[in-house]
Amino acid sequence: MLTKLKWIFGLLLFVTVFVVLHYNLPQRDIVRITGTEVLRKDFSGWTRMFYAKPDTGDALSFNRDLRLINSVKINGKVSVYRNEDTGFDWPPYFKLDSSNLQAQAEDAISNRDKPEWYVVRHYGWRNTFLSIYPNAVSIKPISGPEVRLIPWFNSVLLTALAALFWAVYVRARGFWSRRINPVIENIDAAADETTGRIGGWFRRK
Repeated sequence: MLTKLKWIFGLLLFVTVFVVLHYNLPQRDIVRITGTEVLRKDFSGWTRMFYAKPDTGDALSFNRDLRLINSVKINGKVSVYRNEDTGFDWPPYFKLDSSNLQAQAEDAISNRDKPEWYVVRHYGWRNTFLSIYPNAVSIKPISGPEVRLIPWFNSVLLTALAALFWAVYVRARGFWSRRINPVIENIDAAADETTGRIGGWFRRK
């Protein structure tokens, strides 16, 4: 039973860490920007957690304008990004220039006849059913869609996190073996002894 609980706890921990990292770590898409828009969004629902706060300096509101950047990927699929400040909250992108980014996106609009390709750095998920969008952090022009993007930051960070996890795991396992296992074994032995005494008492009766 204890082994099953450890496996369940480990699986839940892995899934939680994976989901948090997948949502918050930066991702990059090569896209052609097709337009921008501003829509009025109600943030009173539970999907509020997938949106940042209003621009730095603005009052908190449950109904406000949301900037969007529309684009098309190399494979022809449409991709829509929101453009919100993150400020000094989580995730720590320290983005304070969403107005400037919107102006940059409007200047980068091109059509399919004369495409201009950009790298959009973003975090978050796109879900049409929940109406949530990834948040664009920056856009940069590139020479063409064949440019290869190497996720250096994510690779270094994930390697460091894996090394940290392994160090903690080794020390925790050693502590468990030295301190916890003997206690559990003593409890099991005491329980077996008590069960044996009770069984002997019933047999004598």
